[in-house]
Formats: sequence, C-alpha cells, structure tokens
Amino acid sequence: MPFLSAALDRVKPSATIAVTDKARALKAAGRNVIGLGAGEPDFDTPANIKLAAIHAIEAGKTKYTDVGGIPELKQAIIAKFQRENGLTYQPNQIIVGTGGKQVLYNALMATINPGDEVIIPAPYWVSYPEMVALAGGDPVPVVCTAEHGFKLQPDALEKAITPKTKWIILCSPSNPTGAAYTRAELKAITDVLVKHPHVWVMTDDMYEHLVYDDFVFTTPAQIEPKLYDRTLTVNGVSKAYCMTGWRIGYAGGPAELIKAMQTIQSQSTSNPCSISQWASVEALNGPQDFIPVNNKAFKERRDLVVSMLNQAKGIDCPRPQGAFYVYPSCAGTIGKTSPSGKVIANDEDFVTELLENEGVAVVQGSAFGLGPAFRISYAAKNSDLEDACKRIQRFCGNLR
Repeated sequence: MPFLSAALDRVKPSATIAVTDKARALKAAGRNVIGLGAGEPDFDTPANIKLAAIHAIEAGKTKYTDVGGIPELKQAIIAKFQRENGLTYQPNQIIVGTGGKQVLYNALMATINPGDEVIIPAPYWVSYPEMVALAGGDPVPVVCTAEHGFKLQPDALEKAITPKTKWIILCSPSNPTGAAYTRAELKAITDVLVKHPHVWVMTDDMYEHLVYDDFVFTTPAQIEPKLYDRTLTVNGVSKAYCMTGWRIGYAGGPAELIKAMQTIQSQSTSNPCSISQWASVEALNGPQDFIPVNNKAFKERRDLVVSMLNQAKGIDCPRPQGAFYVYPSCAGTIGKTSPSGKVIANDEDFVTELLENEGVAVVQGSAFGLGPAFRISYAAKNSDLEDACKRIQRFCGNLR
C-alpha cells in the first residue's frame, strides 16, 4: 500500500515557485541571474503599515483571534468593498485567510464534489486548476487567445457551461497576462452567467489597484447585482500594499458560503496571523496615496519591457492593462537552435535555455495553460529589467 496520498497524482508543483527556487540556487552557486519569475512588488511595505504591526506587538495583540478575522479588519474590509466597489456586506459575509490563495482554496474545498466542473479562462494562474483538482473537481480550461486580448469571450463561456459546472474563476487584471476586462466586456460575461443560475462566480481581484492608462476597474457583483448572491469576491493586501509576506487575503460573499469556508479554515490553519491582521487594518483604512506613485513606476517598467521585448527576434509582446506581468509569445523561436546546440521545441525549452545561456529566469507559458509564451514579472528595478531584456534580445539573436 503506497504511503503517499493518491491526491498528489492530481496536482503538480507550482511552476512559478520552481523557477524562483532554481534562480536562487544558481545565484547561490555564483551565477549572475536576474529572476523575473516571482509575482511580488519590489517596493517595501509602507512605513505606517509596518508601524501598526509594531504597535500591535507592543500592545500584546499576539494571541489567537476569531478564525475568520478580527472584527476591526472585517469592518475595514466592509468599508473598502463599499467605498471602492459599491458592494455592501455584513460581518458574517466576510472571511480573512492566510493569503488570497487560502481563501480560494477554502471556497473550493467547501463546495466541490467529485465530478463538479470549474471553468478557468486560460492563460490562468498556475494554482487554479491544481486547487480544483485537489478538491476533487474537474478544471475546464477555456483558451483565450492574444487576438482577443487574452480575455474570455461570451460565446466561449456559453459553450463551456454544462450541468456539472459549479464555478467560474475570473481574474482581472490577470495573472499571468495583465489583461483586464472593461466594464462592457465584463457585462457581456455576466449576461451569460445570469442565464445559468447553477454557476457560481469566484473573482480574484488581487490586482485591482494595479491598472494603467486610465483603465477603470470593475468586478462582477458590482456590474450585475443579480449575481451578488452567488459571487465570492476575493482580494487581499499582497500586491497593491506590498505585503506579500504578511499573508492576508479576504473575501466577501453569501453568509452560508463564508460559514462553510470558515469551517474548513478552523480545521486547517485557524486564524491568520494576528499581527498581520492589525497591519492590514491600517493598510485598508490608512493613506492610499502611495498606490498611484507605485503604479507610475510599474507603468514605466511595463512600457520599457514591452518596447525592448518587441525588439527581440521571434518575440511578440502585447501591452497589458494591469498587474505587473507581460506575456510575450515566443512562437517565432520554436524550431531554432540555441548556442548550446539545443533545438527549441517548446516554451519550456525556451525558458530553460534562456536561464542556462543568459541567466534570466522567466516562467514558461505552458504552465499557465497557453503557449508557446513566457511570463515576465516586471516588479523589479529598471536597471535589472533593462539588463534582462538586453540578454533576451541577445539570446534570441543568437538562435539559428
């Protein structure tokens, strides 16, 4: 009898974490490596948020809290949803978890039965299909091409829905493409979903504040009130507030679902870190003026990376509306031979050879459900981005 669970056969390790770990290992071995695989801002957590955490420690707020979050943080989240999204929730409709990933996982574990299907637009964040599979469900990827801006089309959604469909997961702005749905595009999607009352909507709004070029963010329950009672709106402080390591995510949704998610959480991690929760109260309630400052820097980096990648042979890089990722096609490099003599058969070969030859760590598009492509996180200093793009240009120029 095997010792390990058969559930492991349904799930793969995170490709983004694997790339980051490999880059770290090469750096430790003395290689000059630029890691552009990790999806986290390089800016420090704002001082007022760090100070709130210090005050919480000094005040002895270091004990267990309510499983689903302290009342003060729930009220801050309620105020945020009302202020920024026009959504009204009560405390029993809010849950706080150890990062947005746990919130998503709790929801799937609390609702998925064997054979349930979850529609996931591709390219997708690597963890979505794996979490669905781990919960016993069947991920249903729907390919969204560059020609459509990597966005789900209403007719494709309609075709993907079956009587077994339990959820659709939407992420806007997207990880990994940075694509963001306009209000009109989102309305077309919600119009389809209104017709299928058995389908619930899980929205990952983690990159809500990271949008550029006057783009206006909206979320499904805000667009279509008829979906309010079957929508879980997920967000967190990781990206906009530069708090990835603090591990705080949250969601608003129907009370019955939130209660079920809290039950799952109570038997796994219990409450999120008390200190991080108090820091998050300050993040949501405190000054927000640093966000547009950071966004200005991100936009400059986006424009730099898009321009330089489009000068690389065989690379085509669309300009994203949000997040801090670009998702260039490397189709023009497939079939060519690298300086090491390796034939580039797919995007995994491309990123492997790029790392070995030029010391640039990126993630292959096939890990996100659509290749041949690769994801770059431009949440790095300009000099590193410029150096990395020059190395990519050189690598592509040396392919034969």
